[in-house]
Amino acid sequence: MGSEVVIPNAAVAATEAPRLKRVLGRRDLVLLFVVAVFNLNVVPSIAANGGVTVWLWSISLLLFFWPQGIAVIELAHRYPGEGGVYLWAKEVFGDFHGFLSGWCYWTNNMMYVPTIMLYFVGVSVFSLGPAHASLADSKAFALLASLALLVVLVVLNIVGLGVGKWINNVGGLGTFVAGVLLIALGVIVGLRFGTSLTAADFRIPANPRFVLNSFGVICFGLVGLELASVMGDEIEDPRRTLPGAVALGGLLSGALYVGTTLTLLVAVSKDQINVLQGIVQAVSHMSARVGIGWIIAPFALMLSLSIAGIGSAWLGGSARIPFVAGLDSYLPDWLGKIHPRYSTPHAALIVHATVSLILVVVNFSFTGAGVQETFQKLLSLAVVLQLIPFLYMFGALLIIAAQKSFAPGRYGKGTLIAAGLSGFLTTSVGIALAFFPAQQITSLFSYELWMFGGTLAFIGLAGFFFFIYGRRKAARKLASAATTV
Repeated sequence: MGSEVVIPNAAVAATEAPRLKRVLGRRDLVLLFVVAVFNLNVVPSIAANGGVTVWLWSISLLLFFWPQGIAVIELAHRYPGEGGVYLWAKEVFGDFHGFLSGWCYWTNNMMYVPTIMLYFVGVSVFSLGPAHASLADSKAFALLASLALLVVLVVLNIVGLGVGKWINNVGGLGTFVAGVLLIALGVIVGLRFGTSLTAADFRIPANPRFVLNSFGVICFGLVGLELASVMGDEIEDPRRTLPGAVALGGLLSGALYVGTTLTLLVAVSKDQINVLQGIVQAVSHMSARVGIGWIIAPFALMLSLSIAGIGSAWLGGSARIPFVAGLDSYLPDWLGKIHPRYSTPHAALIVHATVSLILVVVNFSFTGAGVQETFQKLLSLAVVLQLIPFLYMFGALLIIAAQKSFAPGRYGKGTLIAAGLSGFLTTSVGIALAFFPAQQITSLFSYELWMFGGTLAFIGLAGFFFFIYGRRKAARKLASAATTV
């Protein structure tokens, strides 16, 4: 008697596959893009380098942000589904490159989410009144407040995007209102009192090394249009909804970035800008000059909600990467599990939040760095890891355009080549310049050790997980094939 042939039951397989709910509409996506792309927390660290950063914003919007929008719309059209940058690199370059792209996208957010937590701490203390502003420099307070916010965001995202998206939406509205209010105050102060900004402030400084770092941070600040595609299976009619949302969210975010950077420079001398409290600092100075100092506390509260929304968007979005990798068996299988009641990747969310908190503790406990320096070190490493998936994303456009069997998707061959070349070269430059230290860094050796060591460590871990779990996946495939003979 031969081996029994096992015929998979398609209906059973369909019911057992993880099912995610489509709850994100166009309005949700536009607000998600605003809250994900327009991150006020990076503006002070950029504006601290002076007016020359306005030119860097303009260059990045043209050479990086526009190609990013083209790439997201084109690749989401060709390869729809959950995973975004992970799925796209996998389809074009193969399994390992897909995993590496997704891994870098996820692990960069392990660094970036803590910077959001620290920024939340720096801003939220102003809602308690000016007398409590010094709490932002307390490591103990920063850790406790970061932990509290992480717990809240994880719980809300586990309950589901149907609930968690409202934190993103509130954050998007709060970010937009805060940005518009900041710009409006800047215009009022400029018209009534003039400005100390001169043409000289927009020239390249004699020693440009601090400015070089800010270019990478600017490119990093402009990422986020791809975030919705990471949650592709949770978007309502993505092929119709996504392109318009990308265009509108991108335009709003770009305009807000340039406007708030200029306003910050109008309000506060670049030498006095605090990278954690710069936005509230600017509002405090300008509101005092026009006689509405009472606005500081409510503004800080609104901005705190905005920051919480940013944290929720990146925590919830990037956690989908290990979820998909768990389903592909390139990470532990339990990361691919969904919550039995809420249908969300709860294990991936908890792991992400736990590692983020550990990284904050390590930087405080073992490097002796202050809150501002810790923020800058985490941000710089996040820049490098975040931009690696964009090399794959822009490279994918070039590969697709070079195919002999090329068929237009959303865009023609010429547009894909132009966007791919511009984005790939700009991304490469942004990664290289992130290794130049920002002015908050006190030890060059410690910084470069952190940057090179951290980059190599995370890429090495990607190889470890891929090949270890890849062998297990291959073994399971062989075993499964043997049972069907």
